[in-house]
Amino acid sequence: MNRIVSFTQMQHGTHDDYALLDESERNFARGLPEQILRALRALDHSLEGYPVSRLGHILQAATRARNDGADDELVVGALIHDIGDMLAPYNHAEVAAGIIRPYVRAEVTWIVEQHGLFQSYYYVHFNGGDRYARERFRDHPYYEACVNFCERYDQASFDPAFPSLPLEDFEALIRQIFSRKPHDPRYTGST
Repeated sequence: MNRIVSFTQMQHGTHDDYALLDESERNFARGLPEQILRALRALDHSLEGYPVSRLGHILQAATRARNDGADDELVVGALIHDIGDMLAPYNHAEVAAGIIRPYVRAEVTWIVEQHGLFQSYYYVHFNGGDRYARERFRDHPYYEACVNFCERYDQASFDPAFPSLPLEDFEALIRQIFSRKPHDPRYTGST
């Protein structure tokens, strides 16, 4: 696309300018599945000290979710729950939730967004933190689902001997989910 908008300040944009930008954004979004896959592959070289790479960890989590009969959206949630680690180590969960939010149901987004806090139950007390901080969400409708996600898929997925499926086995699912039309009107321009 060689066309550009007519404005230098958004307040001066025209209907045609914003139609052009909408077309450009939709074209860019078509490449999202491949961008997600590249970002996941980059996790193979991250964060020392664990017995598996972040990629190994998320593949274990997604394999466990799939083996457990989780639906496709939750499997993808397990695949991308740590995708933000490379750029946002202290708020990676919110980054991952922001990526997945337009494409999956609210429950999966909430689990991904809160998994960092819920996962801290397993370790934060060793450094003087409150392992029960997640209790402030006790009455939330997705509380138990997030507890289960962390217990069954996240905290359990650091085993180098676990027979994880390779990323290639999840590529079609990534392409399917991230090629969907965003379901939330905030992302589609509709009301």
